[in-house]
Amino acid sequence: MRSFLRTEAGSSGVLAAAIVLALLWANLFPGMYDDLWRTHLSIGLGDDVLSLDLREWINSGLMTLFFLVVGLEARREFDLGDLRDRTRFILPMLAGIAGMVAPVLIYLAFNAGGPGSHGWGVAMSTDTALALGLLALVGRGVPDRVRVFLLTVFVVDDLLALVVIAVVYSEDIQLMPLVLAIIAFAIVLVLSLFHVRRAWVYAVLGVAMWAALLKSGVDPVVAGLAIGLTAPAYSPGREELEQATGLFRLFREQPTPELARSATVGLTTTISPNERLQYLYHPWTSYLIVPLFGLANAGVTIDMAFLGRAFTSPITLGILLGYVIGKPVAVTSVSWLLERLSAGRIRAGVGWAAVLGSGTIAGIGFTVSLLIATIAFDGPQLAEAKVGLLSAVVVASALTWVVFRAAKLLSPPKKAYALLGNAEQLQDLTDPVDPERDHIRGPKNASVTLVEYGDFECPYCGLAEPIIRDVMQDDDLRFVWRHLPLSDVHPRAQIAAEVAEAAAEQGAFWEMHDLLLANQDDLQPADLMRYARELGLDADRLHDDVKRHVAAARVAQDVESADISGVSGTPTFFVNGQRHYGAYDVESLKAAIKVARARAKITQHHG
Repeated sequence: MRSFLRTEAGSSGVLAAAIVLALLWANLFPGMYDDLWRTHLSIGLGDDVLSLDLREWINSGLMTLFFLVVGLEARREFDLGDLRDRTRFILPMLAGIAGMVAPVLIYLAFNAGGPGSHGWGVAMSTDTALALGLLALVGRGVPDRVRVFLLTVFVVDDLLALVVIAVVYSEDIQLMPLVLAIIAFAIVLVLSLFHVRRAWVYAVLGVAMWAALLKSGVDPVVAGLAIGLTAPAYSPGREELEQATGLFRLFREQPTPELARSATVGLTTTISPNERLQYLYHPWTSYLIVPLFGLANAGVTIDMAFLGRAFTSPITLGILLGYVIGKPVAVTSVSWLLERLSAGRIRAGVGWAAVLGSGTIAGIGFTVSLLIATIAFDGPQLAEAKVGLLSAVVVASALTWVVFRAAKLLSPPKKAYALLGNAEQLQDLTDPVDPERDHIRGPKNASVTLVEYGDFECPYCGLAEPIIRDVMQDDDLRFVWRHLPLSDVHPRAQIAAEVAEAAAEQGAFWEMHDLLLANQDDLQPADLMRYARELGLDADRLHDDVKRHVAAARVAQDVESADISGVSGTPTFFVNGQRHYGAYDVESLKAAIKVARARAKITQHHG
């Protein structure tokens, strides 16, 4: 998720630059701007010719990949994110719906019965990429949980916007091509259910679905969203990873093209289709396709006379006020009402300031809205719609900065509550920490618990050790080590874990733990016995315990707890039961610990 958000934040600068360039281009060289994007590009096969201008190729072609990524992220949230608890989908779903209906009603209040009434769809959809990117600029220091809440609301927004495009803004629907598109999608769905991994099959079906939708009159970007929703997301399983290791070893012993292919396929299939597709397409959509869309569509010739007309135009005012008033009012009021009506059972996973800030930043509508505007309007009406959308970006960003700036001025406890709220968090660690069984370093009653699944031979665990020592200077933090020996790649990890447990029987677990991680290249039996003697342990007893595998069952318990918590690699960290994704440097871990402590204090105070 952090990787996803960083991509959005970084690409927002590229998109903003593309918008500015489009405005400069359209005003300095208006004829050149329009002529370029109206240039036709044709693809022919026999007598069948597909001819679209460059703007249409971008809007209906390349943007299909953007909506593919939207669909992938929606599916990821359902499979691995907060929405795996389906009850947590209720609030963002209703907030997303209300956040679309309210701006549309405001827009229609200005345009009902007028020539701009058909363009009501322009006023409803938030731009996910631009909103998340600008949030990173105007809401510095905002916890990741706020961005996750935003993303779940935006997913609903994007899904419904695509439905509106397909149903309302598609003309002269041709039934037979539409049926063919539905058949192609049904085949994709069946293949995904049976875990067919042939990428070229999905590519062919996807292109066929896109072409059929284009022929049918339905905007073909729907194909990207539909296919993205079929791609499951899951964490790699330990058994699958071990099988991949075995395939690689076979190739190492006999490096033939057949075994190279087998090893490559084995490694690739351990990663979910969802993650592979996001890894492939997300940078392209964020840094090329969406900015190119902005460059092709944001250009509008502006002069003072035009601005005077635009800001008195019902189209411009309806869009601007719909976004900057309708979105925040809808998101905050729905969140408040649902919490009250459900007696707190349904609530946002963030605090009131985060909900309000989510509503204000949701007032940024560009990509989908501009796509609808190009379908619904042309000429002066399209120019007025563009001015409304661009103005909403500026005003919504300023309002969001005010909200989060006000939150930062609160006292630390009130600020934490305003941003984080007191909703119960989903637990990723299914086997809770047990002081009677687990190895714990630090105060037993600390408000934050950091759990690491580690392997004494894993070089990354060795690199993490000094980071853990730095983090452990915190006097309100306890650290728990659980074993996850990756025996398929680290042949001495299992015996090292059993040695550590044998040392624990003599009251020296942490001393042995530190020695093993400090000497990862020296874990032969003779080395292990030497460490026992250095620590003043009964070496004969330890040797006997290890020889009889007395601790094997204890290590297996940790491995089993890792399996049921979805852990397959080392090191893997959990902070107060929630899995820590991404980097585990000092700064990242301390930030996660700080948020966990703030949540713990909120729960204690409001519990």
